[in-house]
Amino acid sequence: MKYSSEEITKQLANCVRFLSIDAIQKANSGHPGLPMGMADVATILFTEFLKFKALRPDWIDRDRFILSAGHGSMLLYALLYLTGHKDIDLEDIKNFRQLNSKCAGHPEYGHINAIETTTGPLGQGLANAVGMAISEKLMSARYGTDIINHKTYCLVGDGCLMEGISQESISIAGHLNLNKLIVLWDNNSISIDGSTNITSSDNIKMRFEACNWEVIQIDGHNYDEIRNALTKAQSSTKPLLIDCNTKIGFGSPSYQGTNKCHGSPLGEEEVKKVRKQLDWDHANFAIPTDLFDIWHDAGKKHRQNFHDWEERFHDLSEIKQKELKRIMHKDLPESFNKKLNLLKQKIFLDRKEQPTRKSSQETLEFLTNEIPEMIGGSADLSASVLTKTSSTKSITKDDFSGRYIHYGVREHAMGAIMNGIALHSSFIPYGGTFLVFADYMKPAIRLSALMKQRILYIFTHDSIGLGEDGPTHQPVEHLAMLRSIPNLYVFRPCDSQETIGCYEQALKIKDAPSAIILTRQKVSFLRSEYQKDQASCGYGAYIVSNTALDIDPDVILIASGSELSIAMEAKSKLHKHGFAVRVVSIPCFELFEKQDNTYKNKILGKDNTLRIGIEAGIYQGWNRYIGKNGIFIGMDDFGTSGKAQDLYQHFNITADNICQKAINELRSRRVSAITKYKDRDDELDEIDKRAQKEIDEEEGED
Repeated sequence: MKYSSEEITKQLANCVRFLSIDAIQKANSGHPGLPMGMADVATILFTEFLKFKALRPDWIDRDRFILSAGHGSMLLYALLYLTGHKDIDLEDIKNFRQLNSKCAGHPEYGHINAIETTTGPLGQGLANAVGMAISEKLMSARYGTDIINHKTYCLVGDGCLMEGISQESISIAGHLNLNKLIVLWDNNSISIDGSTNITSSDNIKMRFEACNWEVIQIDGHNYDEIRNALTKAQSSTKPLLIDCNTKIGFGSPSYQGTNKCHGSPLGEEEVKKVRKQLDWDHANFAIPTDLFDIWHDAGKKHRQNFHDWEERFHDLSEIKQKELKRIMHKDLPESFNKKLNLLKQKIFLDRKEQPTRKSSQETLEFLTNEIPEMIGGSADLSASVLTKTSSTKSITKDDFSGRYIHYGVREHAMGAIMNGIALHSSFIPYGGTFLVFADYMKPAIRLSALMKQRILYIFTHDSIGLGEDGPTHQPVEHLAMLRSIPNLYVFRPCDSQETIGCYEQALKIKDAPSAIILTRQKVSFLRSEYQKDQASCGYGAYIVSNTALDIDPDVILIASGSELSIAMEAKSKLHKHGFAVRVVSIPCFELFEKQDNTYKNKILGKDNTLRIGIEAGIYQGWNRYIGKNGIFIGMDDFGTSGKAQDLYQHFNITADNICQKAINELRSRRVSAITKYKDRDDELDEIDKRAQKEIDEEEGED
């Protein structure tokens, strides 16, 4: 079969369209509109411009392609299958959206090697792309443009640009002049509810240009305009938006240009009409051999580029080669553990009483000096969250040799950009803000956990202890919220020794993000002995202070963070009343849950032991440790404005209250036990009386 050049492009695009249509129809679920509408743009991008090698999806200098509009996932699956990626085949396409299918409803990082990120929540992929473009600049500055020099392409829909995160993302991208970032906008003016004019009157061109972007407007079905725009993108001096005016559901006689093909299969009859309309006389899932060969060739066309790159990589110094390989494998430097142990000893000897945010700053000063892949940042709070160190020079649009990103007041984008940085290069991004603003970052944190990325979320001002800023800034429910996210490790250290221990554990966990929760107020140094191994933080919970001679305790006080010092004070008071008390620090619920029952029982004691949980947050999550008969000392309402010490008194998070609650409960239990035993004795007496009466009656009869 022979085609003209124009006809070849059309038929190549139809391969994408009909694989998408057929898979969605077979699944009876999906979004055909976007793949049908953007097939022309995507085909020209993948066959003529995108730098990649299908058999080496891990090539670090490949161009990145992110489908931010993840509902159009079949577009991506079709492109990967057609270009010859080895871990997706036709059966995977046919199993679209089915249980355990690689081709999930939205692209899932890790299901197929060439999927760069998990997308679905609109706008997150765009922010990920910004992070990848930043990472490309960072790596290029570090290893040279001979090793790192590629583009980041991101396909967005109308919904992505409506989400607020998009404005934060394009703003910082323009500020940093990320000129290798190309955003392809599927401008079809349709959302689920109908035409976008019912919800939006934005001038997108002016919006992007105001943020220092270049904008090119094209007909998304005109091949010459598509090629010209992508050609200009190769030498753009600014981040570039290509506004692709498209028809959603292109080729559907009944549904093209309407919301009816946005999120529903076309139906068998309409599929037949599309086949006739686009002159596609082939069976379901069938791709003509000549077209399939052209697509496969597109996946191989950069073989020479890859070979040349490998030679340039081998020309790098041995030190840089070794470092880059180590970072990509997520290994820490060889000398790290030894130097860390020396720092731990120093911290123990210093025994400073200070806010854990200050302890975090001192720890980060060491870590960023020893671990060059750590990339810091803050959402306009560097002086408060103390994330800037002497080793992390600020990044600017003219200088990417630094390692610190000033995100501005953009928490939504900061989290998602860190995801992009980690995904792109295996760098270890960390970003700081107040704990209460974790709400703004929740979608990105959730995706970090879902994608198993090693990212450090540093949250300070962790409770009512921040004081006068009042309830809007006092994060009473946020610990519970973060702990509810699967595969997120939430660390809340009690002092400087635990702080460095928590950072150590977070860095050693390669396949999950961590949230490190820190105080604004000063805390006491509570560790009584130096431990260089994982005998404390590594287990998630451990005994800080045990009973005399390790006898079974009457009460176990379990606390995290700043409240551990209150627990220690309560122990002293209870001891004076004659009670045996154990104090447990629980800096990380998630690590404690990984321990075996023998260790858990050693920490938590017998089932009938009174346990009291102490944390300046809400109760949710604590029941698993204190049990249904335990006591929780914490918050059941929002905070209020006032000095930190006054607020702890106001909300009864005090040693005196803990002591009184414990005494009342222990006395109640003893009274109940005495009553129970007395009732049992009375019952036995009554049984004896009845038995004796029966004996007397029998003797009388005799």
